[in-house]
Amino acid sequence: MSIPYLVRVACTVLLLGSAGLAAARNVTDPDAPRQLEDDGPVSVSWNDPATFTEIRYSGNRWEAERGDWVDALARHMRDRIARVLPPGQTMAINITDIDRAGDYEPGRGFRSDQIRVVRDIYPPRMEFDYTRTGAGGQVIDQGHAKLRDMAYLSQSNLRYQSDDLAYEKRLVDRWVEAMASGDGG
Repeated sequence: MSIPYLVRVACTVLLLGSAGLAAARNVTDPDAPRQLEDDGPVSVSWNDPATFTEIRYSGNRWEAERGDWVDALARHMRDRIARVLPPGQTMAINITDIDRAGDYEPGRGFRSDQIRVVRDIYPPRMEFDYTRTGAGGQVIDQGHAKLRDMAYLSQSNLRYQSDDLAYEKRLVDRWVEAMASGDGG
């Protein structure tokens, strides 16, 4: 192998790596949407993710901002609620805070601040306002939900075992099940 070949390979790797970093989505991007497109009886919007606990108190804010996790969680919430909502009813959700399970712990070795550590002291949390409306437009239920699962590591999670948002989705699922059965909202 010649030196120029190695230089070309190194430059290509750097360029591809830079392109990947530039293409990585940032949830706090001011041009990013703050709501899902209208699709069915459930609308989901969210406050600026820069105000979410997940980012404000993260051990690595830049890593916490990466990806489409807010959008993915909002879509999951919309789809789960839509499945159990009686015909004619609608629901509007506004997510006000998210703190994902685990955290980044800087100072624990080379690049450890880019690894999400999942421990009991970092439970998933989520807060949102909701309004449930009947077919005639009357408000059936509304409130502010504060979800938290302190025992999230001691429970089986086979349904979402390979999902980065497994604990958060299970948190939403439990709230939706309670809402559908009339035990909560």
